[in-house]
Amino acid sequence: MIGFTLRRLVLLLPVFFVVSLVVFFIIHLVPGDPIDNLMRAGSTPEQRLQIAAKYGLDRSLIEQYVTWMGRLLTGDLGTSIIQGRPVSALIARNLPYSLELGIAALLFSTLTGIAAGVIAASYQGTRVDDSITGFILLGSTVPSFWLGLLLILVFAVWLGWVPVSGARGWSSLILPTIAAGLGGIALVARVTRIAMIETSRQDFVTLLHAKGLPPFIIQLRHVLRHAMVPVVTILSLRIGWVLGGAVTIEYVFARPGLGSLLIRALNQRDYPLVQGCLLMLAMAVIIGALIGDIVQAAMDPRQREARA
Repeated sequence: MIGFTLRRLVLLLPVFFVVSLVVFFIIHLVPGDPIDNLMRAGSTPEQRLQIAAKYGLDRSLIEQYVTWMGRLLTGDLGTSIIQGRPVSALIARNLPYSLELGIAALLFSTLTGIAAGVIAASYQGTRVDDSITGFILLGSTVPSFWLGLLLILVFAVWLGWVPVSGARGWSSLILPTIAAGLGGIALVARVTRIAMIETSRQDFVTLLHAKGLPPFIIQLRHVLRHAMVPVVTILSLRIGWVLGGAVTIEYVFARPGLGSLLIRALNQRDYPLVQGCLLMLAMAVIIGALIGDIVQAAMDPRQREARA
């Protein structure tokens, strides 16, 4: 396991380099100029050049990238052009809100999705299976922002049970968690159901039935454990989503977070802040995939041998 983990860590270096290139150059392809947001009425071209020189925007993209990467390797994400504050400080202030929402939605979708998938697989071909499958299809197609608006209308406006927006206390987290987690429930339930059905057809499950073990013991103790490998893969890929939170959900519920910070930075063409946010999200996805590989290898030694 140690050698497997070290090899995976070494492979992250070229991936990080490619991600940094994509993040940096794609931002500069977006139309607009952050200097326009700093210019006052009546400013002269000379003042514009001074502002560009102050933030290094008068250099070539290659020079800007080398400078940015040099600072990045020392832990410096740069300074926000519009807000004039360190990017790392802005991310650190908004990150807890995104983690709060993302972790709550991930736990909600994981536990509910696995439970729904187990029930659907246990009652395959019955009305219970059809009902859960229909719910899975509905959860996969309903837009999260539309569901969020509907939840606000019913539970916040009509019934007044929870706050309409903001991040004031645990009650303000209920509706965003449901809106952000519904799509995850559908995904996890579908993968769990398919994996359990395929696992239940293997020979060792037939042998367990022949030994007289109760069906629910076979399903929960043996089939579910073997079916968790593809589920872990799905969950590991969603770790990046946990860090970024749900951008549309944060916007609909007017919650602070990394997604809201990224949207504001994009509107203002704040290059350093956008680059910092995107890099955080990209690295979260990469780290999530790494964690998924390690967990899968720990659960199934064949995975280590296949990827060695």
